[in-house]
Amino acid sequence: MRLTDKELKNKEIWEKAGIVLPQFDREKMIKTTLEAPEWVHFGAGNIFRIFPLALQQDLLERGIEKTGIIMVSGRDGGIVDEVFKPCDNLTLGVTLKASGDIEKKVIASAALSLWMGNKADYETLKGIFRAPSLKMASLTITEKAYNLYDAKGILIADAAEDCAKGPAGSDSPKNYLAKITALLLERFKAGSLPLALVSMDNCSRNGDKLFGAVETFAAAWIKAGFADKGFGEYLKNNAGFPCTMIDKITPGPDQGVKAMLEKCGFEDTKIYARTTPTAPFVNAEEPQYLVVEENFPAGRPKLEQAGVLFTSKAIVDKVEKMKVCTCLNPLHTALAIFGCLLGYTRISEEMKNPDLVKLVEGIGYKEGLPVASDPGILSPEKFIAEVIKVRFPNPFMPDTPQRIASDSSQKIPVRYGETLKAYIAKGMDVESLKLIPLVLAAWPRYLMGINDEGKPFAVSPDPRLADLGPLLARIKLGDKGPFQKTLKPIFSDKRIFGVDLYEAGLGKKVEDIFAEMLAGPGAVAKVLKKSL
Repeated sequence: MRLTDKELKNKEIWEKAGIVLPQFDREKMIKTTLEAPEWVHFGAGNIFRIFPLALQQDLLERGIEKTGIIMVSGRDGGIVDEVFKPCDNLTLGVTLKASGDIEKKVIASAALSLWMGNKADYETLKGIFRAPSLKMASLTITEKAYNLYDAKGILIADAAEDCAKGPAGSDSPKNYLAKITALLLERFKAGSLPLALVSMDNCSRNGDKLFGAVETFAAAWIKAGFADKGFGEYLKNNAGFPCTMIDKITPGPDQGVKAMLEKCGFEDTKIYARTTPTAPFVNAEEPQYLVVEENFPAGRPKLEQAGVLFTSKAIVDKVEKMKVCTCLNPLHTALAIFGCLLGYTRISEEMKNPDLVKLVEGIGYKEGLPVASDPGILSPEKFIAEVIKVRFPNPFMPDTPQRIASDSSQKIPVRYGETLKAYIAKGMDVESLKLIPLVLAAWPRYLMGINDEGKPFAVSPDPRLADLGPLLARIKLGDKGPFQKTLKPIFSDKRIFGVDLYEAGLGKKVEDIFAEMLAGPGAVAKVLKKSL
């Protein structure tokens, strides 16, 4: 079985393999979409292909919507040429349920795939953005893509170049969000046509961050004469930037899933080592949440009929803070850091360690829940319970601490810094915290790249590794300190921790925990048990 439109016509072999086929006229959907596009998505990664893309398929199958989604790769044209186009833009979604059941379904709601680095594709995108029918452009481009400034607060090189050269510099901008801003300029020139720009990335106030980045380029281009001053007003009045909260654990394509698919006769299982490992199939857990601010000036698909929760910005903010700051992401990062240090390669295996279970229970229920925001539409207590009892222990989910540990410096200020700020704002005793400081101390210990057995391991990619790595390289396992000279520049960095840990009253405590973890092999596990 090959993942192509032609092969899907042989329904019997797919049904025999237990693979559910799309129940709508795909040829008609593609024609309708290209004639009057309504939804473009940037960042055609794994979570998009098995979540929003599947939501639109649900609406197509029920006759609620008529158009599909145009998916765009911004950084990696190889994904389009090697994975999407050979498979006719189809995806095999594999849902790994905690019960052990596996759902296999062909997701066929992508009408077209484009790469922004290809001049012809970029010109096609310009035409799509000039189409009056376009309602929304969504994004899953990772948290770090929204940060236009380096650690010193200076515009990063490609953003600075794009600000200076304008929307047509060297045919198109280099920075991802500068390219999207240039596309918005096309829409503005086409008659100030309304549009919603919907970030579905896992970061706090994602819509605000997206607007801030777009506004940075727009302001620079207006000042330099590349764009009319009305462009700025258009972004404020005719473009919506709703905030969202998205949640679905979607690891990269797994070798075990690959073998299972091959056993049932599915042939398109090659895993491509791109920027993010990609395959014609996507594997993910069953639970999923998408909460969206109702801010769509051009209208939107009827996604509420597929389970999406539309609400106010204030409620989205509460849901996002509940999940990202207290009920899931801090727990995930704790497992990621300790999992790497203790030699684990599966999140589910970590949940068999009673000390790690107590760690995430303590961070969630004891230290996070007292300041967790309660959005009303979701229960923080029930959310944590599902995370700890169902989602993390799912033995069929091939998620790894190494994946979750990526870009931790960009995650920690939200996942822990916001809780520290909440304690301070409410006059609560920050110094009473035990487990959050433990994780904060374990993070630089993790960055040393030496596990609890004293053996080296590969630290996951992180934009701060280049400057923090050499600093921590001065410290060796078994050193007794004091380490303040090395650690103070790290623990006082508000960009990493959200607060200056010394000003918050935790600097010395975190230093001491770090020193204990350096005592020798087995010290990390010992300190973990002691802290519980």
